[in-house]
Amino acid sequence: MLKKRSFNIAGHRTSVALEPEFWAVIETQASRAGISLSAFVAKVDAARGDNALASALRVETLRLAQTMQAI
Repeated sequence: MLKKRSFNIAGHRTSVALEPEFWAVIETQASRAGISLSAFVAKVDAARGDNALASALRVETLRLAQTMQAI
């Protein structure tokens, strides 16, 4: 089941629906980076190019998981 969250990014409101497992990794990474969940999502949003925000967050989560496995 998807979990929907809403954020203010670049002055406008947006919602993102992801599986709870993705949100858990994103929340952990934001905490480790010492930033809010909103700031983490905004950072991914700024770097996503033409990709949908939900897709960009999933790809970032996968990248983080791969990095953690390499350690």
